[in-house]
Amino acid sequence: MTDPSVPVVRLQGITKRVPGVVANRDVELTVRAGEVHAVVGENGAGKSTLMKILYGMQRPDEGTIEINGSPARFRDPGEAIAAGIGMVHQHFMLADNLTVLENVVLGAEPRKGLRLDTDAARTRINDLSDRYGLGVDPDALVEQLGVGDRQRVEILKVLFRGARVLILDEPTAVLVPHEVDELFASLAGLRAEGVSVIFISHKLDEVLRVADAVTVLRQGTTVTTVDPRTVTARQLAELMVGSELPTPETRESTVTSMVELTVEHLTVRSPEGRPVVEDVSLQVHRGEVLGIAGVEGNGQVELVEALLGLRASTGTVRLGDRDISDWSTRERREGGIGYVPEDRHRQGLLLPATLWENRILGHQGRKPARRGLWIDRGAAKADTERIVREYGVRTPGVGVPAFALSGGNQQKLVVGREMSGDPSLLVASHPTRGVDVGAQAQLWDHLREARRSGLAVLLVSADLEELIGLSDTLVVMLRGRLVATLDPASTTPESLGSAMTGATA
Repeated sequence: MTDPSVPVVRLQGITKRVPGVVANRDVELTVRAGEVHAVVGENGAGKSTLMKILYGMQRPDEGTIEINGSPARFRDPGEAIAAGIGMVHQHFMLADNLTVLENVVLGAEPRKGLRLDTDAARTRINDLSDRYGLGVDPDALVEQLGVGDRQRVEILKVLFRGARVLILDEPTAVLVPHEVDELFASLAGLRAEGVSVIFISHKLDEVLRVADAVTVLRQGTTVTTVDPRTVTARQLAELMVGSELPTPETRESTVTSMVELTVEHLTVRSPEGRPVVEDVSLQVHRGEVLGIAGVEGNGQVELVEALLGLRASTGTVRLGDRDISDWSTRERREGGIGYVPEDRHRQGLLLPATLWENRILGHQGRKPARRGLWIDRGAAKADTERIVREYGVRTPGVGVPAFALSGGNQQKLVVGREMSGDPSLLVASHPTRGVDVGAQAQLWDHLREARRSGLAVLLVSADLEELIGLSDTLVVMLRGRLVATLDPASTTPESLGSAMTGATA
Protein backbone atom coordinates (compact mmCIF):
# COMPACT_ATOMS: atom_id res chain seq x y z
CA MET A 1 0.00 0.00 0.00
CA THR A 2 1.30 3.46 -0.88
CA ASP A 3 2.39 5.61 2.06
CA PRO A 4 0.16 8.75 1.86
CA SER A 5 2.97 10.84 3.36
CA VAL A 6 5.25 10.06 0.41
CA PRO A 7 4.73 12.29 -2.67
CA VAL A 8 3.76 10.46 -5.85
CA VAL A 9 6.07 12.80 -7.80
CA ARG A 10 9.06 14.75 -6.54
CA LEU A 11 11.32 16.69 -8.87
CA GLN A 12 14.40 18.21 -7.27
CA GLY A 13 17.04 20.45 -8.79
CA ILE A 14 15.87 19.84 -12.36
CA THR A 15 18.05 21.71 -14.86
CA LYS A 16 17.80 21.44 -18.63
CA ARG A 17 19.89 23.34 -21.14
CA VAL A 18 18.94 23.68 -24.80
CA PRO A 19 20.94 25.59 -27.45
CA GLY A 20 21.02 29.26 -26.53
CA VAL A 21 18.95 29.06 -23.34
CA VAL A 22 18.54 27.33 -19.97
CA ALA A 23 14.97 26.03 -20.14
CA ASN A 24 14.87 24.78 -16.53
CA ARG A 25 17.12 25.86 -13.68
CA ASP A 26 17.01 24.06 -10.33
CA VAL A 27 13.24 23.43 -10.53
CA GLU A 28 11.38 21.89 -7.58
CA LEU A 29 7.95 20.25 -7.81
CA THR A 30 6.17 18.00 -5.33
CA VAL A 31 2.82 16.34 -6.13
CA ARG A 32 0.82 14.26 -3.67
CA ALA A 33 -1.69 11.45 -4.21
CA GLY A 34 -5.21 12.56 -5.11
CA GLU A 35 -4.07 16.15 -5.68
CA VAL A 36 -4.75 18.51 -8.56
CA HIS A 37 -1.48 20.42 -8.73
CA ALA A 38 -1.39 23.39 -11.13
CA VAL A 39 1.81 24.61 -12.76
CA VAL A 40 1.61 28.17 -14.08
CA GLY A 41 4.03 30.60 -15.69
CA GLU A 42 4.63 32.69 -18.77
CA ASN A 43 5.29 31.09 -22.15
CA GLY A 44 8.94 30.16 -22.06
CA ALA A 45 8.94 29.80 -18.26
CA GLY A 46 9.88 26.13 -18.59
CA LYS A 47 6.56 24.36 -17.96
CA SER A 48 6.55 22.30 -21.15
CA THR A 49 10.20 21.30 -20.79
CA LEU A 50 9.60 20.20 -17.20
CA MET A 51 6.62 18.06 -18.21
CA LYS A 52 8.55 16.53 -21.12
CA ILE A 53 11.25 15.52 -18.63
CA LEU A 54 8.70 13.94 -16.30
CA TYR A 55 7.09 12.12 -19.23
CA GLY A 56 10.38 10.80 -20.57
CA MET A 57 10.42 12.89 -23.75
CA GLN A 58 13.60 14.68 -22.61
CA ARG A 59 16.30 13.93 -20.07
CA PRO A 60 17.43 16.45 -17.44
CA ASP A 61 21.04 17.62 -17.36
CA GLU A 62 20.88 17.82 -13.57
CA GLY A 63 18.44 16.90 -10.81
CA THR A 64 16.45 13.90 -9.65
CA ILE A 65 13.01 12.38 -10.23
CA GLU A 66 11.25 10.31 -7.57
CA ILE A 67 8.03 8.37 -8.17
CA ASN A 68 6.35 7.15 -4.96
CA GLY A 69 9.61 7.70 -3.10
CA SER A 70 11.78 5.69 -5.50
CA PRO A 71 14.37 7.23 -7.86
CA ALA A 72 13.40 7.17 -11.54
CA ARG A 73 15.06 8.15 -14.78
CA PHE A 74 12.94 7.76 -17.91
CA ARG A 75 14.58 7.18 -21.27
CA ASP A 76 11.31 7.48 -23.20
CA PRO A 77 7.55 7.92 -22.63
CA GLY A 78 7.09 4.15 -22.56
CA GLU A 79 9.07 3.96 -19.32
CA ALA A 80 7.11 6.87 -17.85
CA ILE A 81 3.81 5.16 -18.76
CA ALA A 82 5.04 1.94 -17.14
CA ALA A 83 5.71 3.97 -13.97
CA GLY A 84 2.15 5.29 -13.99
CA ILE A 85 2.70 8.69 -15.65
CA GLY A 86 0.31 9.70 -18.46
CA MET A 87 0.16 12.89 -20.51
CA VAL A 88 -2.72 14.48 -22.41
CA HIS A 89 -1.26 16.96 -24.87
CA GLN A 90 -2.89 20.26 -25.79
CA HIS A 91 -3.09 19.12 -29.41
CA PHE A 92 -5.07 15.88 -29.32
CA MET A 93 -3.47 12.78 -30.81
CA LEU A 94 -6.47 10.83 -32.04
CA ALA A 95 -7.22 9.10 -35.35
CA ASP A 96 -10.51 10.58 -36.58
CA ASN A 97 -11.38 7.58 -38.73
CA LEU A 98 -11.22 5.13 -35.79
CA THR A 99 -13.68 4.50 -32.98
CA VAL A 100 -13.10 5.49 -29.39
CA LEU A 101 -12.25 1.89 -28.52
CA GLU A 102 -9.73 1.61 -31.36
CA ASN A 103 -8.05 4.87 -30.35
CA VAL A 104 -7.89 3.92 -26.68
CA VAL A 105 -6.32 0.48 -27.21
CA LEU A 106 -3.95 1.54 -30.01
CA GLY A 107 -0.50 0.37 -28.91
CA ALA A 108 -1.87 -1.38 -25.82
CA GLU A 109 -4.20 -3.92 -27.41
CA PRO A 110 -5.56 -6.68 -25.14
CA ARG A 111 -5.20 -10.03 -26.89
CA LYS A 112 -7.03 -13.31 -26.96
CA GLY A 113 -4.52 -15.52 -28.70
CA LEU A 114 -3.49 -13.64 -31.85
CA ARG A 115 -6.67 -11.58 -32.04
CA LEU A 116 -7.71 -8.30 -30.46
CA ASP A 117 -9.96 -9.01 -27.48
CA THR A 118 -12.56 -6.32 -28.17
CA ASP A 119 -14.91 -7.62 -25.51
CA ALA A 120 -12.28 -7.22 -22.79
CA ALA A 121 -11.33 -3.78 -24.14
CA ARG A 122 -14.95 -2.60 -24.24
CA THR A 123 -15.58 -3.86 -20.71
CA ARG A 124 -12.50 -2.09 -19.34
CA ILE A 125 -13.30 1.16 -21.19
CA ASN A 126 -16.86 1.13 -19.87
CA ASP A 127 -15.63 0.41 -16.35
CA LEU A 128 -13.12 3.28 -16.46
CA SER A 129 -15.64 5.62 -18.01
CA ASP A 130 -18.21 4.86 -15.31
CA ARG A 131 -15.68 4.90 -12.48
CA TYR A 132 -14.31 8.33 -13.33
CA GLY A 133 -17.50 9.86 -14.73
CA LEU A 134 -16.15 10.31 -18.25
CA GLY A 135 -19.31 9.29 -20.12
CA VAL A 136 -17.48 7.89 -23.15
CA ASP A 137 -19.10 5.60 -25.75
CA PRO A 138 -16.46 3.08 -26.91
CA ASP A 139 -18.18 2.55 -30.26
CA ALA A 140 -18.48 6.22 -31.24
CA LEU A 141 -16.46 7.40 -34.24
CA VAL A 142 -13.94 10.03 -33.11
CA GLU A 143 -14.57 12.32 -36.09
CA GLN A 144 -18.17 12.71 -34.88
CA LEU A 145 -17.16 13.80 -31.36
CA GLY A 146 -16.96 17.35 -30.05
CA VAL A 147 -13.78 18.70 -28.56
CA GLY A 148 -14.84 18.01 -24.97
CA ASP A 149 -15.60 14.38 -25.77
CA ARG A 150 -12.27 14.04 -27.57
CA GLN A 151 -10.46 15.29 -24.51
CA ARG A 152 -12.19 12.68 -22.34
CA VAL A 153 -11.06 10.02 -24.83
CA GLU A 154 -7.47 11.24 -24.39
CA ILE A 155 -7.84 10.99 -20.62
CA LEU A 156 -9.32 7.51 -20.99
CA LYS A 157 -6.33 6.47 -23.12
CA VAL A 158 -3.85 7.16 -20.33
CA LEU A 159 -6.10 5.65 -17.64
CA PHE A 160 -6.43 2.51 -19.78
CA ARG A 161 -2.64 2.21 -19.59
CA GLY A 162 -2.70 2.35 -15.80
CA ALA A 163 -1.73 5.98 -15.20
CA ARG A 164 -2.00 7.24 -11.62
CA VAL A 165 -0.50 10.64 -12.45
CA LEU A 166 -2.06 12.63 -15.33
CA ILE A 167 -0.33 15.59 -16.95
CA LEU A 168 -2.96 17.82 -18.60
CA ASP A 169 -1.44 20.44 -20.91
CA GLU A 170 -3.80 23.41 -21.37
CA PRO A 171 -6.86 21.13 -21.02
CA THR A 172 -9.44 23.94 -21.20
CA ALA A 173 -7.89 25.91 -24.09
CA VAL A 174 -10.55 24.81 -26.60
CA LEU A 175 -13.48 24.21 -24.24
CA VAL A 176 -16.57 26.36 -23.73
CA PRO A 177 -17.90 26.91 -20.18
CA HIS A 178 -20.18 23.87 -19.89
CA GLU A 179 -17.37 21.62 -21.22
CA VAL A 180 -15.01 23.09 -18.62
CA ASP A 181 -17.57 22.21 -15.95
CA GLU A 182 -17.72 18.66 -17.29
CA LEU A 183 -13.92 18.36 -17.27
CA PHE A 184 -13.70 19.61 -13.69
CA ALA A 185 -16.36 17.10 -12.66
CA SER A 186 -14.20 14.38 -14.23
CA LEU A 187 -11.15 15.67 -12.34
CA ALA A 188 -13.12 15.47 -9.11
CA GLY A 189 -13.81 11.81 -9.88
CA LEU A 190 -10.14 11.18 -10.56
CA ARG A 191 -9.09 12.91 -7.36
CA ALA A 192 -11.60 10.90 -5.32
CA GLU A 193 -9.99 7.71 -6.64
CA GLY A 194 -6.50 8.87 -5.62
CA VAL A 195 -5.30 9.84 -9.10
CA SER A 196 -3.02 12.88 -9.16
CA VAL A 197 -3.36 15.54 -11.85
CA ILE A 198 -0.70 18.04 -12.94
CA PHE A 199 -2.73 20.85 -14.47
CA ILE A 200 -0.90 23.21 -16.88
CA SER A 201 -2.94 26.32 -17.65
CA HIS A 202 -2.81 30.05 -18.35
CA LYS A 203 -6.40 30.59 -17.16
CA LEU A 204 -5.79 31.69 -13.62
CA ASP A 205 -9.45 31.79 -12.58
CA GLU A 206 -9.77 28.11 -13.53
CA VAL A 207 -6.52 27.29 -11.74
CA LEU A 208 -7.88 28.82 -8.54
CA ARG A 209 -11.14 26.94 -9.00
CA VAL A 210 -9.76 23.44 -9.51
CA ALA A 211 -6.27 23.22 -7.96
CA ASP A 212 -5.25 22.01 -4.51
CA ALA A 213 -1.77 23.54 -4.92
CA VAL A 214 -0.16 25.90 -7.44
CA THR A 215 3.52 26.01 -8.38
CA VAL A 216 4.68 29.16 -10.18
CA LEU A 217 7.59 29.06 -12.63
CA ARG A 218 9.34 32.18 -13.90
CA GLN A 219 12.25 32.26 -16.33
CA GLY A 220 12.84 28.53 -15.94
CA THR A 221 12.93 28.26 -12.18
CA THR A 222 10.46 27.70 -9.31
CA VAL A 223 9.25 30.93 -7.70
CA THR A 224 6.94 29.44 -5.08
CA THR A 225 4.18 26.91 -4.38
CA VAL A 226 1.00 28.39 -2.92
CA ASP A 227 -2.37 27.32 -1.57
CA PRO A 228 -4.93 28.62 -4.10
CA ARG A 229 -7.26 29.52 -1.25
CA THR A 230 -4.79 32.17 -0.08
CA VAL A 231 -4.15 34.05 -3.36
CA THR A 232 -6.08 35.88 -6.04
CA ALA A 233 -5.71 35.69 -9.81
CA ARG A 234 -4.10 39.13 -9.70
CA GLN A 235 -1.50 37.95 -7.19
CA LEU A 236 -0.74 34.84 -9.25
CA ALA A 237 -0.28 37.01 -12.34
CA GLU A 238 2.14 39.23 -10.43
CA LEU A 239 4.12 36.18 -9.37
CA MET A 240 4.23 35.01 -13.01
CA VAL A 241 4.93 38.23 -14.88
CA GLY A 242 5.32 41.04 -12.36
CA SER A 243 2.17 42.84 -13.45
CA GLU A 244 -1.52 42.70 -12.75
CA LEU A 245 -3.90 40.45 -14.68
CA PRO A 246 -4.81 42.22 -17.95
CA THR A 247 -8.31 42.53 -19.41
CA PRO A 248 -9.30 42.59 -23.08
CA GLU A 249 -11.72 45.49 -22.57
CA THR A 250 -11.98 47.89 -25.52
CA ARG A 251 -13.58 51.19 -24.52
CA GLU A 252 -13.55 53.55 -27.47
CA SER A 253 -15.32 52.84 -30.76
CA THR A 254 -13.32 53.01 -33.98
CA VAL A 255 -15.95 51.53 -36.30
CA THR A 256 -16.21 53.41 -39.60
CA SER A 257 -18.95 53.49 -42.21
CA MET A 258 -16.75 51.71 -44.76
CA VAL A 259 -17.56 48.02 -45.16
CA GLU A 260 -14.46 45.84 -45.68
CA LEU A 261 -16.03 42.35 -45.71
CA THR A 262 -19.48 41.49 -47.03
CA VAL A 263 -20.80 37.93 -46.91
CA GLU A 264 -24.18 37.18 -48.48
CA HIS A 265 -26.08 33.89 -48.27
CA LEU A 266 -22.92 31.82 -47.78
CA THR A 267 -23.55 28.06 -47.62
CA VAL A 268 -20.99 25.29 -47.13
CA ARG A 269 -21.89 21.62 -47.48
CA SER A 270 -20.27 18.52 -46.07
CA PRO A 271 -19.01 15.80 -48.45
CA GLU A 272 -22.37 14.08 -47.87
CA GLY A 273 -24.26 17.19 -49.00
CA ARG A 274 -25.42 18.31 -45.55
CA PRO A 275 -25.21 22.08 -44.95
CA VAL A 276 -22.64 22.82 -42.23
CA VAL A 277 -22.83 26.58 -42.86
CA GLU A 278 -26.28 27.67 -43.98
CA ASP A 279 -27.29 31.00 -45.53
CA VAL A 280 -24.86 33.14 -43.51
CA SER A 281 -24.79 36.88 -44.20
CA LEU A 282 -22.64 39.40 -42.32
CA GLN A 283 -20.60 42.59 -42.67
CA VAL A 284 -17.37 43.77 -41.04
CA HIS A 285 -16.52 47.48 -41.22
CA ARG A 286 -13.07 49.01 -41.16
CA GLY A 287 -12.05 49.61 -37.58
CA GLU A 288 -14.48 46.96 -36.34
CA VAL A 289 -13.98 43.65 -34.55
CA LEU A 290 -16.85 41.27 -35.30
CA GLY A 291 -16.76 38.40 -32.83
CA ILE A 292 -18.22 35.01 -33.69
CA ALA A 293 -19.23 32.89 -30.71
CA GLY A 294 -20.25 29.26 -30.86
CA VAL A 295 -19.70 25.87 -29.32
CA GLU A 296 -17.01 24.04 -31.25
CA GLY A 297 -18.43 22.17 -34.24
CA ASN A 298 -21.21 24.59 -35.14
CA GLY A 299 -19.74 25.75 -38.43
CA GLN A 300 -17.13 28.33 -37.37
CA VAL A 301 -14.24 26.37 -38.88
CA GLU A 302 -16.06 25.83 -42.17
CA LEU A 303 -17.07 29.50 -42.34
CA VAL A 304 -13.49 30.67 -41.86
CA GLU A 305 -12.17 28.19 -44.42
CA ALA A 306 -14.79 29.31 -46.94
CA LEU A 307 -13.77 32.96 -46.46
CA LEU A 308 -10.14 31.99 -47.11
CA GLY A 309 -11.05 29.96 -50.20
CA LEU A 310 -9.95 26.75 -48.51
CA ARG A 311 -13.40 25.18 -48.78
CA ALA A 312 -15.98 25.23 -51.57
CA SER A 313 -19.06 27.35 -50.92
CA THR A 314 -21.98 29.09 -52.56
CA GLY A 315 -23.00 32.69 -52.00
CA THR A 316 -21.07 35.93 -52.31
CA VAL A 317 -17.92 37.17 -50.58
CA ARG A 318 -16.72 40.75 -51.19
CA LEU A 319 -13.55 42.38 -49.90
CA GLY A 320 -14.16 46.12 -50.07
CA ASP A 321 -15.82 46.63 -53.47
CA ARG A 322 -14.25 43.50 -55.03
CA ASP A 323 -16.17 40.24 -55.48
CA ILE A 324 -13.67 37.58 -54.41
CA SER A 325 -16.08 34.63 -54.44
CA ASP A 326 -14.14 32.90 -57.22
CA TRP A 327 -10.65 33.89 -56.08
CA SER A 328 -8.11 31.28 -54.97
CA THR A 329 -6.70 31.27 -51.47
CA ARG A 330 -3.49 32.88 -52.70
CA GLU A 331 -5.42 35.63 -54.48
CA ARG A 332 -7.45 36.34 -51.35
CA ARG A 333 -4.31 36.46 -49.19
CA GLU A 334 -2.51 38.75 -51.62
CA GLY A 335 -5.71 40.79 -51.95
CA GLY A 336 -5.55 41.79 -48.29
CA ILE A 337 -6.75 38.98 -46.00
CA GLY A 338 -4.51 38.11 -43.07
CA TYR A 339 -5.16 34.78 -41.37
CA VAL A 340 -4.35 33.52 -37.88
CA PRO A 341 -5.39 29.84 -37.99
CA GLU A 342 -6.79 28.01 -34.98
CA ASP A 343 -4.09 25.31 -35.16
CA ARG A 344 -0.69 26.95 -35.51
CA HIS A 345 1.07 23.60 -35.91
CA ARG A 346 -1.06 22.24 -38.74
CA GLN A 347 -1.92 25.45 -40.55
CA GLY A 348 0.29 28.28 -39.35
CA LEU A 349 3.88 27.07 -39.23
CA LEU A 350 6.41 24.74 -40.76
CA LEU A 351 7.87 23.52 -37.48
CA PRO A 352 11.25 22.29 -38.85
CA ALA A 353 11.78 25.56 -40.76
CA THR A 354 13.54 28.58 -39.26
CA LEU A 355 11.70 31.58 -37.86
CA TRP A 356 12.65 33.77 -40.82
CA GLU A 357 11.40 31.13 -43.25
CA ASN A 358 8.13 30.98 -41.33
CA ARG A 359 7.96 34.78 -41.45
CA ILE A 360 7.69 34.71 -45.25
CA LEU A 361 5.35 31.69 -45.34
CA GLY A 362 2.37 32.70 -47.45
CA HIS A 363 4.01 36.06 -48.18
CA GLN A 364 6.94 34.87 -50.27
CA GLY A 365 5.66 36.60 -53.41
CA ARG A 366 6.13 40.12 -52.04
CA LYS A 367 8.43 42.31 -49.96
CA PRO A 368 10.35 41.85 -47.75
CA ALA A 369 10.65 38.26 -48.89
CA ARG A 370 11.11 38.80 -52.60
CA ARG A 371 13.69 40.64 -54.68
CA GLY A 372 13.06 40.07 -58.37
CA LEU A 373 12.78 36.34 -58.89
CA TRP A 374 14.66 35.45 -55.72
CA ILE A 375 14.04 35.24 -51.99
CA ASP A 376 15.71 38.16 -50.20
CA ARG A 377 17.07 36.34 -47.17
CA GLY A 378 18.68 39.40 -45.62
CA ALA A 379 15.48 41.45 -45.75
CA ALA A 380 13.39 38.49 -44.53
CA LYS A 381 15.71 37.94 -41.56
CA ALA A 382 15.74 41.65 -40.71
CA ASP A 383 11.95 41.83 -40.74
CA THR A 384 11.72 38.69 -38.63
CA GLU A 385 14.01 40.34 -36.09
CA ARG A 386 11.62 43.31 -36.06
CA ILE A 387 8.66 41.00 -35.33
CA VAL A 388 10.66 39.31 -32.57
CA ARG A 389 11.27 42.72 -30.95
CA GLU A 390 7.79 44.18 -31.41
CA TYR A 391 5.86 41.07 -30.43
CA GLY A 392 8.17 39.92 -27.66
CA VAL A 393 9.04 36.54 -29.22
CA ARG A 394 11.52 34.82 -26.90
CA THR A 395 14.13 33.13 -29.05
CA PRO A 396 17.93 32.86 -29.27
CA GLY A 397 17.71 34.06 -32.88
CA VAL A 398 15.68 34.03 -36.08
CA GLY A 399 17.66 31.08 -37.44
CA VAL A 400 16.30 28.55 -34.94
CA PRO A 401 13.52 26.15 -36.03
CA ALA A 402 9.96 27.00 -35.05
CA PHE A 403 9.64 23.82 -32.99
CA ALA A 404 12.28 25.20 -30.60
CA LEU A 405 9.85 27.91 -29.42
CA SER A 406 7.17 27.52 -26.78
CA GLY A 407 3.59 27.48 -28.03
CA GLY A 408 2.93 31.06 -26.98
CA ASN A 409 6.03 32.36 -28.74
CA GLN A 410 5.04 30.44 -31.87
CA GLN A 411 1.65 32.16 -31.68
CA LYS A 412 3.23 35.60 -31.34
CA LEU A 413 5.31 34.91 -34.45
CA VAL A 414 2.20 33.90 -36.43
CA VAL A 415 0.23 36.96 -35.34
CA GLY A 416 3.20 39.23 -36.03
CA ARG A 417 3.60 37.79 -39.52
CA GLU A 418 -0.06 38.23 -40.40
CA MET A 419 -0.21 41.77 -39.02
CA SER A 420 2.95 42.63 -40.98
CA GLY A 421 1.39 41.83 -44.35
CA ASP A 422 -0.58 45.11 -44.32
CA PRO A 423 -3.98 43.35 -44.40
CA SER A 424 -7.27 45.17 -44.75
CA LEU A 425 -9.07 42.24 -43.09
CA LEU A 426 -7.71 39.92 -40.41
CA VAL A 427 -9.47 36.60 -39.89
CA ALA A 428 -8.30 35.53 -36.42
CA SER A 429 -9.26 32.09 -35.09
CA HIS A 430 -8.41 31.71 -31.40
CA PRO A 431 -5.52 34.22 -31.64
CA THR A 432 -4.49 33.91 -27.98
CA ARG A 433 -5.07 30.18 -27.52
CA GLY A 434 -2.41 28.64 -25.31
CA VAL A 435 -0.56 31.85 -24.43
CA ASP A 436 0.16 33.25 -20.98
CA VAL A 437 -1.40 36.37 -19.47
CA GLY A 438 1.51 38.60 -20.45
CA ALA A 439 1.59 37.42 -24.07
CA GLN A 440 -2.21 37.57 -24.21
CA ALA A 441 -2.13 41.22 -23.14
CA GLN A 442 0.48 42.00 -25.81
CA LEU A 443 -1.59 40.37 -28.54
CA TRP A 444 -4.72 42.21 -27.38
CA ASP A 445 -2.79 45.48 -27.57
CA HIS A 446 -1.65 44.73 -31.13
CA LEU A 447 -5.22 43.91 -32.19
CA ARG A 448 -6.57 47.08 -30.58
CA GLU A 449 -3.89 49.21 -32.25
CA ALA A 450 -4.57 47.66 -35.66
CA ARG A 451 -8.31 48.22 -35.13
CA ARG A 452 -7.63 51.90 -34.37
CA SER A 453 -5.69 52.07 -37.65
CA GLY A 454 -8.76 50.86 -39.57
CA LEU A 455 -8.19 47.10 -39.73
CA ALA A 456 -11.36 45.02 -40.01
CA VAL A 457 -11.18 41.91 -37.79
CA LEU A 458 -13.29 38.76 -37.86
CA LEU A 459 -12.60 37.13 -34.49
CA VAL A 460 -13.42 33.52 -33.60
CA SER A 461 -12.56 32.53 -30.03
CA ALA A 462 -13.50 30.06 -27.31
CA ASP A 463 -12.50 32.65 -24.69
CA LEU A 464 -15.80 34.37 -23.94
CA GLU A 465 -14.24 37.23 -22.00
CA GLU A 466 -11.91 37.86 -24.94
CA LEU A 467 -14.84 37.88 -27.36
CA ILE A 468 -16.86 40.25 -25.21
CA GLY A 469 -13.91 42.51 -24.41
CA LEU A 470 -12.48 42.90 -27.92
CA SER A 471 -15.60 42.82 -30.09
CA ASP A 472 -17.65 45.78 -31.29
CA THR A 473 -20.41 43.38 -32.36
CA LEU A 474 -21.06 39.76 -31.39
CA VAL A 475 -22.87 37.17 -33.46
CA VAL A 476 -23.72 33.66 -32.27
CA MET A 477 -23.36 30.64 -34.54
CA LEU A 478 -25.46 27.56 -33.84
CA ARG A 479 -25.84 24.53 -36.12
CA GLY A 480 -24.31 26.43 -39.03
CA ARG A 481 -26.54 29.50 -38.80
CA LEU A 482 -26.16 32.94 -37.26
CA VAL A 483 -28.90 32.92 -34.65
CA ALA A 484 -28.28 36.06 -32.58
CA THR A 485 -26.57 39.46 -32.68
CA LEU A 486 -25.50 40.82 -29.29
CA ASP A 487 -24.08 44.05 -27.92
CA PRO A 488 -20.85 43.25 -26.02
CA ALA A 489 -21.50 46.17 -23.66
CA SER A 490 -24.53 44.39 -22.19
CA THR A 491 -23.41 40.76 -22.62
CA THR A 492 -21.98 38.54 -19.88
CA PRO A 493 -20.08 35.27 -20.35
CA GLU A 494 -23.08 33.47 -18.85
CA SER A 495 -25.62 35.00 -21.22
CA LEU A 496 -23.31 34.44 -24.19
CA GLY A 497 -22.79 30.81 -23.17
CA SER A 498 -26.56 30.34 -22.99
CA ALA A 499 -27.03 31.78 -26.48
CA MET A 500 -24.30 29.49 -27.82
CA THR A 501 -26.10 26.40 -26.57
CA GLY A 502 -29.47 27.57 -27.88
CA ALA A 503 -30.95 28.27 -24.47
CA THR A 504 -31.74 31.88 -25.39
CA ALA A 505 -31.35 31.81 -29.17
